[in-house]
Amino acid sequence: MISADLADWSVALLAGGLATRLRPITEKIPKALVPVAGEPFLAHQLRLLHSHGLRKVVLCAGFLGEMIEAEFGDGAAFGMQIAYSFDGDKLLGTGGALRRALPLLGEKFLVLYGDSYLPMDYAAAVAAFVASGKPALMTVFNNAGRWDTSNVFFADGTIRLYHKKNRVAEMQHIDYGLGILRAEVLAPWPAEAPFDLADVYAALVARQQLAGCEVTQRFYEIGSHAGLAELDALLSAQTQRNFRQD
Repeated sequence: MISADLADWSVALLAGGLATRLRPITEKIPKALVPVAGEPFLAHQLRLLHSHGLRKVVLCAGFLGEMIEAEFGDGAAFGMQIAYSFDGDKLLGTGGALRRALPLLGEKFLVLYGDSYLPMDYAAAVAAFVASGKPALMTVFNNAGRWDTSNVFFADGTIRLYHKKNRVAEMQHIDYGLGILRAEVLAPWPAEAPFDLADVYAALVARQQLAGCEVTQRFYEIGSHAGLAELDALLSAQTQRNFRQD
């Protein structure tokens, strides 16, 4: 029986990319350490996860990943347990990094992109995953091309199509940034070889094995300078409000 207690679940944070769109900021630091509202971005992610009852993170790191470990250590300062999985000599991509981290993640886990800030109901997503009986779930948002290019055809509670490049008019939703996987879905993929999580999702859709969970809160990201500025303004304003209330 799958536990509904989020403290029992691990979250894989995909933080191994080169973050080329954020250069020159990311020429000497990884994206997880990019300052947002006066703190490294990862600090905000950890607090958000902690506020929803999550306690275990496996950080899938690549470029300059040792700097993240030096800054955040075991996560105790945030009430979290952080383990690290490093790509090694070559970048493994989002899928390859997850495949490498499986011994740390267990039989089922959440997966979150390392540049995403997602103010959603994490417990609801886990409940939807359990209820679906499927080996994987993607959260989706009715984006309609507003904040990024929509890439999901989602109808009647089902993901009909998903592709990051081959898009059709019916795609009004977008991959929100949080997935839930059983480790078994990655077993057929090559170990220690680069591949993309998006390809895993597309293969699952083709076999009707990817459940969908629609989220109504919009997503935020620091994958671009515009996204970084927007989230910085949002979290800075929240900090100011909290300071005044205290």
